[in-house]
Amino acid sequence: MRFAHTNIVSTNWKALADFYIKTFNCKIVPPIRNQSGEWLDKGTGLKNAKLAGAHLLLPGYGENGPTLEIYQYENIENHKFIPPNKRGYGHIAFEVENVETILEILVKNGGSVFGEITKRKVEGVGEINFVYSRDPEGNLIELQSWK
Repeated sequence: MRFAHTNIVSTNWKALADFYIKTFNCKIVPPIRNQSGEWLDKGTGLKNAKLAGAHLLLPGYGENGPTLEIYQYENIENHKFIPPNKRGYGHIAFEVENVETILEILVKNGGSVFGEITKRKVEGVGEINFVYSRDPEGNLIELQSWK
């Protein structure tokens, strides 16, 4: 068994993929997806599902690592931004060398700051420097660095 991917449903998959490529050095794993049909309806439980998007190879794991799957459905149900303490999937996290530098890049590429950069010693683990931020569509991202 192995972890395969995490999915983000986007209103503009190309723009969101570009954000993750520019900010976190992700790479598109071909092919670009354009999917529909009875098989997709059955698997997703939706009627007339149509989607487009791509898988992005996440940094730090080589060519066979897990991916971030960014899909844009033809019909998308919108919702408000999810706060960090909402039940369910909350955020994705990237371990980075320098939180401040990556946060600046994230903002330059269209993301936004959500929390404040904070340091905390975790007994038996080390010191974490972290902050919550959002991608251009409001999905939460944690940036963290350990010493």
